[in-house]
Amino acid sequence: MISGVPAPIADVLAARPVVLDGGLATLLERHGHDLSSALWSARLLRDDPGAVEAAHREFFDAGAEVATTASYQASFEGFAALGLDRDEAAGLMRRSVEVAVAARDAVAPEGWVAASVGPYGAVLADGSEYRGDYDLDVGGLRAFHAPRLAVLAEAGADVLAVETVPCLAEVEAVLAELDGTGLVAWLSLTAVGGRTRAGEPLAEAFAMAADVAEVVAVGVNCVPPAEVAGAVALTGGLPGVAYPNSGQGWDAVARAWTGESAFAADDVRRWVDAGARLVGGCCRVGPEDVTALVERLGGTGE
Repeated sequence: MISGVPAPIADVLAARPVVLDGGLATLLERHGHDLSSALWSARLLRDDPGAVEAAHREFFDAGAEVATTASYQASFEGFAALGLDRDEAAGLMRRSVEVAVAARDAVAPEGWVAASVGPYGAVLADGSEYRGDYDLDVGGLRAFHAPRLAVLAEAGADVLAVETVPCLAEVEAVLAELDGTGLVAWLSLTAVGGRTRAGEPLAEAFAMAADVAEVVAVGVNCVPPAEVAGAVALTGGLPGVAYPNSGQGWDAVARAWTGESAFAADDVRRWVDAGARLVGGCCRVGPEDVTALVERLGGTGE
């Protein structure tokens, strides 16, 4: 089960914004780690878990209150491609939480660990989490998510971060798996112009989540910063989640970033005014950006 935290997450979010970390994988890349495989940062859970823990520490040192684990692309299917059986794969998923907990306990004991639950598209590693053109229906997506959710839910995190979801079918699948479990989760989509990446109304996804007590916040991640305020305004009163990427483009074929960063910490007040209570960054947002967010908010825990 999800572990206890110093105060119930919902109560904290009602009182003040909480600062998330930034892009874990892109920070690891900055430090020279080769993440060119389809597993991205999940590969390091096997090959160099100490590097993952060090990156979590760096974000906590920068002022983040939440570490999001390196399980975004971790799946039974993905690890099987490396020759790992299901027990070994489950062990590496648990390790993603363990290294984040170790970093939290060493640097920010009052912080939280969020177990990343990436979308089906992340496992395909073809950029489909930014299109939502899946080859699975709701039943197939439930079958994909259920075993991984079970492992991560028992690993000792404080909250499940269901993130970068591109379509209503996957929203429905994940919510069905969470409903009635008593777990704590946030739901975050990729979106553009108030619609999911598959073109559906973003507000409909948030309305679906409002019926599931386990979901304590909804919003967007890995979107350009300019998309955040408008998306968070659609949450229907639920606490908002906002952790955009740098605004640069990801070329899934070349596996490279393009363009210039548009992430500006000064925008955080607009996000909060729109309803965001979990604020941070995604790809290409580093510790220095997290520190700037904390400064704009006047410090954390106040």
